[in-house]
Amino acid sequence: MASSSADPITSLYVHVPFCAKKCSYCAFYSEASDGDMVNRYIDALIREMQLHADDLRPQTVFFVGGTPSLLNLKQWERVLGAMDRLGLSRAGEWTVECNPATVSLEKARLLKAAGVNRISMGVQSLNEGLLDRLGRVHTREMVFKSFEILRRAGFTNVNLDLMFGIPGQTLEIWRETLTEIIAMESEHLSSYEVIYEEDTALYEQMRAREFEIDEDLACDMYEELVQRAARAGLEQYEVANFARIGSVSPAGLRGETRLSENPTKPAQTEPYVPIRACRHNINYWRGGSFYGLGPSATSYVRGIRTKNYANTKLYCDRIENGRQPVDSTEELPPLARAGETAAFGLRMIAGWPFEQFRQITGHDLCQGWSGEMDQLALQGWGERKPDRFQLTPQGLRFADAAAQLFLR
Repeated sequence: MASSSADPITSLYVHVPFCAKKCSYCAFYSEASDGDMVNRYIDALIREMQLHADDLRPQTVFFVGGTPSLLNLKQWERVLGAMDRLGLSRAGEWTVECNPATVSLEKARLLKAAGVNRISMGVQSLNEGLLDRLGRVHTREMVFKSFEILRRAGFTNVNLDLMFGIPGQTLEIWRETLTEIIAMESEHLSSYEVIYEEDTALYEQMRAREFEIDEDLACDMYEELVQRAARAGLEQYEVANFARIGSVSPAGLRGETRLSENPTKPAQTEPYVPIRACRHNINYWRGGSFYGLGPSATSYVRGIRTKNYANTKLYCDRIENGRQPVDSTEELPPLARAGETAAFGLRMIAGWPFEQFRQITGHDLCQGWSGEMDQLALQGWGERKPDRFQLTPQGLRFADAAAQLFLR
């Protein structure tokens, strides 16, 4: 626990590890849902909430999975009731991930009434063949039906999640998907290239040479995504994230946009982001502290990173026995922590304003990473401006490789 003099942590995420079926690309910890284990998990989760409630004043909350929307109404009522009792349900931005196959009007209304004001729906594709290839349990029609249900329930901030570079996905199929998704007029769009991680079905298929990876095609798909999103009024604020353009400064230029939709809370600001940008994820990219609850969840609190056991039974066992479910603890030296923060933050279109980086890390980006910035500028991947360093459009396409240079 933190000392009484420390400011409470303002960001919370909760990992719900249950899925109807494991997707072929997924490397996150998840398991098939089982009624008894789900209820046991909820008991343990509420106890873990109690452990940290005094050090939490969430301004952002994010329920991730697995499939959080897989919980039934009674299970959600227990979780939401506990959060309300513990003072964890008044966040300005509260997101729940949903699978289109597990959205009902009753459940959506329950979440909305409890304070959830943002839904992130895992669409991945609108092509039935590709959905089958990815191991998704929903159909394309479920996507449209679930989106309509969310609107009927009163959700006015919905993210749609897509994937590109899927084996068998052509540029024509990708364009068709983008056309249909953009026509839905969601407030936010996230789109990630398929990553082939070990211990996934797609990785094994790749190793068996069941398909070839086409990097040029993936680059074309990414360029198509960026261009189509811009034309549709979705502003790119991070490598893979686009949001509806909000208010602008009096001068008509993008400026420090107010991100808080709750007038009773202090406004949170981040330079050069649209109003519908995901505040929770921005906290990650800017090196902020957060608590992670649930099996396999990671916390990063005041420079110390902890990770819970990636085993639901063991997670429950430890909490039921009055013990922390923490599997590992790591405290990075200040320079290493600053380098990691620099790497994550470069994913944002605004890059790193030098003064903001100094305030967050206590380090000078120009002094500590001048050579790396020069190297990226020479490659055409980066651009140094008087007040900031940011990646170019080409650099953003290879943001992970660029970020590696800043790690210490």
